[in-house]
Amino acid sequence: MSDNTHTWYIVKKENGSCQIVELGTEQTPTEEKWWGPFPSHEDAIARRVGLIRSGKCQPQ
Repeated sequence: MSDNTHTWYIVKKENGSCQIVELGTEQTPTEEKWWGPFPSHEDAIARRVGLIRSGKCQPQ
């Protein structure tokens, strides 16, 4: 389980798929296209589903 020092992000990869990553509060994704932060892994999953449905991410 995550504590308050980590947050979740969705990162779009070059192949169009989106990956959920957990980062510390001092870190941010280095990829160009990302969404977040999200307070929980479940929130990030729900958002990724929405991004797939809207065509912004490809399913893995």
